[in-house]
Amino acid sequence: MKNLSIGNKAVALLLVLFALFPLVWPTEEWLGFGINILLMCVLAIGWNISGGFGGMLSFGHAALFGTGAYAAAMFQLQAGFNPWLAGVAGMLCGALVGAFIGAVSFRYGLRGSYFSLVTLAFAEVLRVVASSFEFTGGGSGLQLPLVQQWSSLQFPSRTENYLFALGLVILALLVSLAIKRSRFGAYLAAIRENEDASKALGINTFRIKVAGMFAAGGVSAAAGVAYLQTFLYIDAPIAYGPVMSIEALLGATIGGAGTILGPVLGTVLLHSVGEIVKMAVGSATGINLVFYGVLLLLILRFLPDGVMGLFDRMGPRRGRGATGVSKEKA
Repeated sequence: MKNLSIGNKAVALLLVLFALFPLVWPTEEWLGFGINILLMCVLAIGWNISGGFGGMLSFGHAALFGTGAYAAAMFQLQAGFNPWLAGVAGMLCGALVGAFIGAVSFRYGLRGSYFSLVTLAFAEVLRVVASSFEFTGGGSGLQLPLVQQWSSLQFPSRTENYLFALGLVILALLVSLAIKRSRFGAYLAAIRENEDASKALGINTFRIKVAGMFAAGGVSAAAGVAYLQTFLYIDAPIAYGPVMSIEALLGATIGGAGTILGPVLGTVLLHSVGEIVKMAVGSATGINLVFYGVLLLLILRFLPDGVMGLFDRMGPRRGRGATGVSKEKA
């Protein structure tokens, strides 16, 4: 622990608290709240792979989350797939949608705010499609039958659901870490810093960026699959609505985009403070979006590197090898 930065220690402590959460707050309501935070952590980690590592800022990440959930539901209800196999298929569909969005955008040279708007448009198109056709359940959404068996990717108790979600967060973090430490991750970072220079150095930026969207899509879709299997229901406003996209973006940005652990810390802070705001001012319609907007402005103004960046500045300076966010994000 001595060699860890303050931010890494904070997140390590947070993961320990996550593990103890079912023992301290074993009620259905609190466990449901904890599960929701964990699934949003996975979604934020997925956003961070493309937006944080590669600089491909998505405003419509719900397109990937929703595709995973809807695909898994349809594979089970209409094709008779085993839920575990349907979950894997849902993740693959989310990854392919991410790659498709990337391929269409990058083939025409779209980047920056133009790419962000394309992702937003894709999410909206998928929302309309999901709410308009019978095979997607239309406005009623899709409901899974209650089975509560491990073989059906349903769990007898909320505690087991919670532990499954926690395991998914850890797995997503390991995938994120593996990407960041690989040559692929180095290429993504180079493209984020200067895409034109990366091209000049011989990096196939199109292929790397599409692969980054593929990886981000798979992780984000995993959150959608887990959401479906936990709550046994999905509809278009939940799956493809703006709230999912905003929470993915904010979780990673608040914690520290481009860091490994930032999306987890940022998502926990976002939801914890959000609940405090609800208790203080009530749960009026749209109050969460107002809160998200104000919080984003404050973070961009005062903590452009996120909370992990703040922790990094608070930590001991170790000269040129110090782990600065602007140099090597932990």
